[in-house]
Amino acid sequence: MRSHLRAAKPLVITTALLLAVTVASGAGAQEHGHGGPPSPHAQHYDVRYSHNHYYAAHGAVVTSVPGKPFIVTHAGAPFYYSGGVWYAPHGPSFVVVAAPVGVFVPVLPPFYTTVWFAGLPYYYANDAYYVYRADQGYEVVDPPLDPGAAIQGPQGPSYPGAPPPSANGPPPEGEDLFVYPQNGQSPDQEANDKYECHTWASSQTGFDPTRVGGGVPPDQTVAKGTDYRRAMRACLEGRGYSVR
Repeated sequence: MRSHLRAAKPLVITTALLLAVTVASGAGAQEHGHGGPPSPHAQHYDVRYSHNHYYAAHGAVVTSVPGKPFIVTHAGAPFYYSGGVWYAPHGPSFVVVAAPVGVFVPVLPPFYTTVWFAGLPYYYANDAYYVYRADQGYEVVDPPLDPGAAIQGPQGPSYPGAPPPSANGPPPEGEDLFVYPQNGQSPDQEANDKYECHTWASSQTGFDPTRVGGGVPPDQTVAKGTDYRRAMRACLEGRGYSVR
C-alpha cells in the first residue's frame, strides 16, 4: 500500500501544477482579452501629420500621474495634464482621457507638430489641437473641419496669435531629433526616457521648446535651442539610443 501511495504523490503534484497553470493562463486571457480595460502600459503611436510619437492609450488606468502635472478644472471636474497626456480621477487611480476642449494650459506638450489651417497655426499632439491665445496660454480646441487640409511647418516669421519668433531666426520646432532604440527598449521605456531627458535638458539649458519662444529672450532662442538639442542628444545617447 505504501508503495502505491509513494507512486501516486508525483501524479498528484503534477496534476496540481497543471491545474495552476491552466487557471493562471485563463486569468491572463481575461485580463488582456477584448472588452477589458487597457493595460496601464498600453500605448498608441500617433502618426497623424507625421507626428510619430507614442502616448498612453485612452482608457488606460494608472496609479499616479507621472511628472509634475498641471491641474485644471473643466465643467466642475479636475483634469491632470502631463507630457501631452490628459488624466482624470478614477477612484483612487487615474484614467487617460481625451484632452478637454476649451481648457487653457501654460505650455505645449514636450513634442508637438505645427500645422496650418486657413492661414492660422495649430499645435498638434496626441490627437489634440492647441491654439495660442495671447495672455492666456494655449487653448485646447476642436479639430479643424477638414483635418486633411493641413499645411505643416512654419509659414512665415510672424502671424496673428503666434508665439513671438526669435530675433535671429525662427524658433525651433518642438522635435527635430530622430531617436532610435539600440538596446531593445520598449515603446513605454522610450517615451519615459524622452520625457525625462526633456526635463533634464530644459533644467540644464533654461530652454523649454514647449514654452513661448523657449522661455528665453528672443535673441537667445537659437543659441539656447541648440544647447537644448545637444543636451537631449547626450542624455538619450547615454541611455542607449541613436540620435540624429
